[in-house]
Amino acid sequence: MHRRLLLATLLFAPLVVRAAEFDLTTASIADMQTAMQSGKLTSEKLVQLYLARIEAFDEAGPKINAVLALNPNALETARALDAERKAKGPRSPLHGIPVIAKDVFDTYDMPTTGGYTPLAGVVPEKDSTIVARLRAAGAVILAKVNQSDWYAQPPIMASSTLGGSSLNPFALDRTPGWSSSGTSAGLAAHFGKVGLGSETGFSIRTPTSDGNLYGLSTTSGLISRAGQMWSYITGERGGPMAHSMYDLVVTLDVIAGFDPADLWTAQSLGQMPMERYETFLDPAGLRGARVGVLKEAWDFAPVDPAVLELAEKAIAVFAANGAKVFRPVSLEIDLPAYLTTNSLPSRFERIAAINQYLSRQGPSYPFKNAAELLLDHPGVPGRPNDRAALENPIDLDRDPEYRATLAGKTALREAVVALMDRYEVDALIFPHKLGGPLKIGPRGDPEREYKANQLSPLTGLPAMIVPMGFTPEGLPVGLEILGRPWSEPTLIKLASGYEAVAGPVRRVPATTPALPGERFTY
Repeated sequence: MHRRLLLATLLFAPLVVRAAEFDLTTASIADMQTAMQSGKLTSEKLVQLYLARIEAFDEAGPKINAVLALNPNALETARALDAERKAKGPRSPLHGIPVIAKDVFDTYDMPTTGGYTPLAGVVPEKDSTIVARLRAAGAVILAKVNQSDWYAQPPIMASSTLGGSSLNPFALDRTPGWSSSGTSAGLAAHFGKVGLGSETGFSIRTPTSDGNLYGLSTTSGLISRAGQMWSYITGERGGPMAHSMYDLVVTLDVIAGFDPADLWTAQSLGQMPMERYETFLDPAGLRGARVGVLKEAWDFAPVDPAVLELAEKAIAVFAANGAKVFRPVSLEIDLPAYLTTNSLPSRFERIAAINQYLSRQGPSYPFKNAAELLLDHPGVPGRPNDRAALENPIDLDRDPEYRATLAGKTALREAVVALMDRYEVDALIFPHKLGGPLKIGPRGDPEREYKANQLSPLTGLPAMIVPMGFTPEGLPVGLEILGRPWSEPTLIKLASGYEAVAGPVRRVPATTPALPGERFTY
């Protein structure tokens, strides 16, 4: 009797449909696609929401100063993508999603300046490969963002002669990282859903750490550099920065892979997984993992005890959720000294890289070679090393010091892989840096001294940054997960496993709160 009554109750009870909640500052790309499929959100509306945030917080309010140029066609593009969605469905998970790009990536519809005053207003004739792939996937390139000046050397650290200093939304007197600073600040303030950074040395990883974000510096050769300003032929990397692992990985799926315009990517042939990178997202990704805590990562400066405490908590997350943590594992070298002695090959390759970038530009481009671009612009503080390299050209085929640097790069890469093999670990983990974002100011001041851990860029090994949380001062810091060559699937599994159990390590900056219209129920 009771069973029949229960069955009748279930059959005739009114269907309860739970409303979905949307919040621009916490929604993932998947959440945005769900809202757009429902008809409650459109790409046009999404662009409008982000433009409102840029107006409120970049141009006014705290004046984050991340954006160098807005895409004048963004709303028109979004409307066209909305119409296409209705007619054919979305092209990819990025369909209609606004993206911000560091101003080293060529865009045919916005200037590409590198933050360098002599390039103000200069619009390339064609997109970089990475931007073209994003557009083909249906993304809206919303803005070009500020950075450390690519060609000049302003007296203020991490600034550009064209855009000045971007501010860290979590601490307005601090930098949002070096080089890809505008991408860091713009994402932290929610001026776009995902962003593009680039890295010669530490310029994806440090801005990711300083911006409370997820970021990936891939194996060198996985992502094309064609149409990207660069300095490091044998190691420069572009890559995704995002608010979540899902957002990062669906972006990686679009931009990774071979490009005949950059034959360095031929190294990726046969190395990428047969499945999409998205399939390696795993909320239980720490279970059964084996990671080593790299001893030498604690030898850098500056050191904040609060960051060390956060690092211990982040490492404990791995052990508490099924990972085998081996500590310490050691290269048994003075790593900071090694990285100083055997610095990045970019110091030899920079002029050749600049000339290669200029060679793809159209006939109307104002500079034809590196000398014209770099030298003798009144009021623009040039880089002394660039002048020296132009006046004393390096023979990359036979220069003995360059060859020694390449040999040192190979030796360190082999040593790191051998260390992982010795302990049979999936990756090495360690705090990316031992202090929070640095205060903005003159680059030569002792309080802005930063000895970066350049292990990943020198070896070309992939590194993922995940947020560890905030110091008592409210400064964000990140954990680095370093893998073997082409181990992006493993890093994605580990990082997404960490993300699922790490707790509240991310937040919206108090300086850039939610605006009216960003939250709704549907």
